[in-house]
Amino acid sequence: MLLPPKVTPRAFARLAKLNAQEATPRALRVAVEGGGCSGFQYDLKLEEVAAPDDLVIEGEGQRVLIDPVSLPFLQDAVIDYTQELIGARFVVQNPNATASCGCGISFSMA
Repeated sequence: MLLPPKVTPRAFARLAKLNAQEATPRALRVAVEGGGCSGFQYDLKLEEVAAPDDLVIEGEGQRVLIDPVSLPFLQDAVIDYTQELIGARFVVQNPNATASCGCGISFSMA
């Protein structure tokens, strides 16, 4: 049984702030694609419409979308929003990743 990813209140709050200025609210899509310096990479973008087979995680009136192909790679992961000296961004803390690159976007799995 797959444990879906968790989304932090901080990530939902940031998404709400982004959507406060939009006529049509957008969801955060979190996908995993082949590529990057470690084998896989996260693709995070805002979308208006969910696909019929997406997992939709809702909180604070916001939505995060995950496609069924990406879901096994994101099992029990945490989707968060962080602000650091190098910038602010959505991040994925993935317990399934065995290695990742310095940027945090690319990872590998055993």
